[in-house]
Amino acid sequence: MSSIFDKFAPLQEQHAALKALGRSPADIEFQEIISPTEATLNGKRTILMGTNNYLGMTFDDDAVKAAIKALKTEGTGTTGSRIANGSYDGHKALEKELAEFYGMRSAILFSTGYQANLGAIAALAGRDDYLLIDADSHASIYDACRLSDAQVIRFRHNDAGNLDRKLSRLEGTSGSKIIVVESIYSMLGDMAPLKEFIEVKKKHGAYLLIDEAHSLGVMGDKGRGLCEHVGLEDDVDFITGTFSKSIGTVGGFLVSNLPGLDIVRFVSRPYMFTASPPPSVVASARVTLSRIAGATDLRKKLWDNAAQLYNGLKGAGFELGPTLSPIIAIRLKDPEQAIALWNGLLDAGIYTNLALPPATPFGWYLLRSSISAAHTPDQIALAVDVCTTIGRELGLITLPNSKSTKAEDLEKTA
Repeated sequence: MSSIFDKFAPLQEQHAALKALGRSPADIEFQEIISPTEATLNGKRTILMGTNNYLGMTFDDDAVKAAIKALKTEGTGTTGSRIANGSYDGHKALEKELAEFYGMRSAILFSTGYQANLGAIAALAGRDDYLLIDADSHASIYDACRLSDAQVIRFRHNDAGNLDRKLSRLEGTSGSKIIVVESIYSMLGDMAPLKEFIEVKKKHGAYLLIDEAHSLGVMGDKGRGLCEHVGLEDDVDFITGTFSKSIGTVGGFLVSNLPGLDIVRFVSRPYMFTASPPPSVVASARVTLSRIAGATDLRKKLWDNAAQLYNGLKGAGFELGPTLSPIIAIRLKDPEQAIALWNGLLDAGIYTNLALPPATPFGWYLLRSSISAAHTPDQIALAVDVCTTIGRELGLITLPNSKSTKAEDLEKTA
């Protein structure tokens, strides 16, 4: 008799192959979280190089205290959606603070960053509208397209010219045209050419939504992201983001300067039919959000750390993503190479993300790191040294005169 799970046979085979070569990412379980940069994995103290904890806020004392206080005074959860019984004072206060942080008219709080994209995009794009999305968009954006009744058009990754041609073919059609891009892309760490996209948007009278998930707290004088960094915030219609990176907890949001944003609350199914974030999560998010604007020292440390890791790995001979950012990915030729390097690093006490197709651009095999301001130069130097040693043992890098990966040498190039 056939099983309902038979259709997943290829995926099950892939998972079994991963386990046969050592471990599967699905089986990773940290026994103890020691700090933002260290944990115990399989009884071994391990440096965390793939957590998206960009500013190291997960152990912030004030955020933890605020969460504990909220737990004691408001309980463990809201047990309802925002439309029902799930709006507390903290939810409204956080929305007000988000709007003020971005200098925007309105903000809507979602339970996760995934839901922020899912709920915002699917609500904004109706039956007669068009969604134009970057081909390398996050799964939450693709899933929003499935939930929306709009016609979906993909354009080549970071290609403003290709977007222009796609929009030109829609001249004379009714309905809104909504462009969706990300600030920093999660796999390779490359960034959207925002200026070029805005020129195309203005030319065709389209709207622009940018997902700042990986740039909130990371870029801009006040940490508002890529839009602030390039000075084009006033030209972006909608910004979505998440609390699960720099903010150090969980949740998502949509902000906009356009009047009438609140109607999204009543047409967004993920917003209407999901329980609101627990009071403890909201309380900790409010604390860390209040720190972002003034965290210039943390942003400088983050980018110094990113440069140290990027320069060290590139100097050792690894093929990396095209752009220096806090996301640094090693590109490998086949799954066996990627899995062997990933397992070798785990055995040596270095945790990274193993990223395989179809989750990666161009079907690449990647070992992905996301650096934190909380990492020390010694941790990064050790990660580079270990990765280089294992890479040579596996025959992945063969440069005879690789640059030194000593911390002091890397700091000179950072």
